[in-house]
Amino acid sequence: MGGAQVKRAYKYRFYPTDAQRSELLRTFGCVRKVYNLALEARTRAWFTGQRRVNYNETSAMLTAWKKSDGLAFLGEVSSVPLQQTLRHLQGAFTSFFDKRAKYPRFKSRKKSRASAEYTKSAFKWRNGTLTLAKMPEPLNIVWSRPLPEDAEPSTVTVSRDAADRWFVSILVETSVEQHVPAGTAVGVDAGINSLATLSTGEKIANPQHEKRDRKRLAKAQRELARKQKGSNNRDKARRKVARVHARITDRRRDHLHKVTTRLVRENQTVVIEDLNVRGMLSNGKLARAISDASWSEFRTMLEYKAAWYGRDVIAVDQWFPSSKTCSSCGRLAKSMPLNIREWTCGGCHARHDRDVNAARNILAAGLAVSACGAGVRPNRGNSATQPAGKQETQPVRVGIPHL
Repeated sequence: MGGAQVKRAYKYRFYPTDAQRSELLRTFGCVRKVYNLALEARTRAWFTGQRRVNYNETSAMLTAWKKSDGLAFLGEVSSVPLQQTLRHLQGAFTSFFDKRAKYPRFKSRKKSRASAEYTKSAFKWRNGTLTLAKMPEPLNIVWSRPLPEDAEPSTVTVSRDAADRWFVSILVETSVEQHVPAGTAVGVDAGINSLATLSTGEKIANPQHEKRDRKRLAKAQRELARKQKGSNNRDKARRKVARVHARITDRRRDHLHKVTTRLVRENQTVVIEDLNVRGMLSNGKLARAISDASWSEFRTMLEYKAAWYGRDVIAVDQWFPSSKTCSSCGRLAKSMPLNIREWTCGGCHARHDRDVNAARNILAAGLAVSACGAGVRPNRGNSATQPAGKQETQPVRVGIPHL
């Protein structure tokens, strides 16, 4: 099969020297400062004169800021990450005016992600070593997996997480070999006890990583609460809490990668529900379990891997009553509370497992959508349209999305 050219980021951990650490921390601070200054200027221009400030104007502002007495320190770091953060701000405003995102928010020193983006003019890539601008030595990167042969990095993003781990993400353009076409399709019903139930009857277990480490996390958080604010011991306790969170996130993401890779490899078409996860998180009783299952990340992985390898992902309407429709005769049950896990159809008397039945109905609906050439519009931004919990309260036509 022919390979498709895609842009792909490879993330590695690295260990900076004291000098590199100091330089990167200064760069992170300057990036955050420039972003906030530009956001303040654009906000003031809009609310005082209804005038939109573009990237070129903020770039000219940056030049003036560097020449001022109070902001001269901005000229001591590489200018490329500062220009890149202005481009990211421009993208944020574009998304806002297109009604695809909320208004950009100011970056906090404690809560915002510490990162800096370097383009080709600000780093050297030579013989497998990476050297950033303003640094005499290359980064000590742990090459956990090799970069594609003859890969030429176009962008490098350096970041530090709350657990004080340093990462470098290298963006390259590479060829991805598409999978051999398969004649199989599968419906997937996302769940809590089981991460995913397939239309084949298989149930993929949910490891519930957060639940498994809940005691360890609670203990670390109690220790943090006892420490005096501003002390070194409190900072150590904060990093300990962050390491527990990082462990949970890493293990969860690893499991999702394995599951989604397998589904994309084995099936030509994967059918899922267009769930409004944000709205479902408003349920206080289920929010923690839903977050631990990470349905949004599961869908994101499925979609980009399917695009890479020549597969199809179809999302059926979130209001389609998959759980209370008999997959054998199509009869619609009047109600189906969440505590009912098995039920018998009143028409054909078929006995159903709730989740397997839902997965089979999702598959049938998705194939109907595909045959009719219809699509589904994702509904991720509206948190008020769906109640918490996967309860289909409105019968609708199979696979027809809200328009």
